[in-house]
Amino acid sequence: MSANTETGRWPMGFYIHPRRTTLTTALVNAFRRVPVAHAGDVMGRHTGTVGLRAYHNDLGLTMCGPAVTVRTRPGDNLMVHAAMQRAQPGDIIVIDGGGDLSTAVTGGLMRTTAISRQLGGFVIDGVLRDVAEWAEGGLPVYALGHTHRGPSKEGPGQVNVPIACAGLSVQPGDLILGDADGVIAIPADEAEAILAQCQAHAEKEARIRAENEAGKLDTERFDASLRQKGCPV
Repeated sequence: MSANTETGRWPMGFYIHPRRTTLTTALVNAFRRVPVAHAGDVMGRHTGTVGLRAYHNDLGLTMCGPAVTVRTRPGDNLMVHAAMQRAQPGDIIVIDGGGDLSTAVTGGLMRTTAISRQLGGFVIDGVLRDVAEWAEGGLPVYALGHTHRGPSKEGPGQVNVPIACAGLSVQPGDLILGDADGVIAIPADEAEAILAQCQAHAEKEARIRAENEAGKLDTERFDASLRQKGCPV
């Protein structure tokens, strides 16, 4: 990539860090049963991507795996290819494309490569192309939009660096969850604790759902909150 590779130096704006993950297979598999909404609830209800659309055309298709992050110049995908070459099966390619809507940074050929290498999906702060191919399903992909206009492959960019993606802060190796509701990043060093909170939250929601199905109305649950705000109920 650079005339400086023999000395280990990178040109300005380019860098590829090693893949990073501390997540065990067992932990990742446990999160596969966690809805994104539950993770968002236990993490404060105000985290996750904003404005992304699922292009895989399958409400039941979910995404769960460690993040391989990419920061790229808007409209360029050289470092996206570099990240895909270094990713392992199950990894999620998370792209900070600066929110650019003018030029796609992924397309159908890259989808084919990702499927053959068993990657876990894409999250794109930018746009894609070849919509009909993505809509065949089988590989989760979230993006801001789509266009026919194709990318350059010049760089610069970085792989496995901290990024911002559609309002979401992502560190390399974070656990990425995606489903029909959206996408969220679980900090790797907090994943075990968050999993336990998600499991407790699921049990709570199951109890509430059973009461709702039985026609029970817990008025005190909300009236207590209203009284705390000074409402005379």
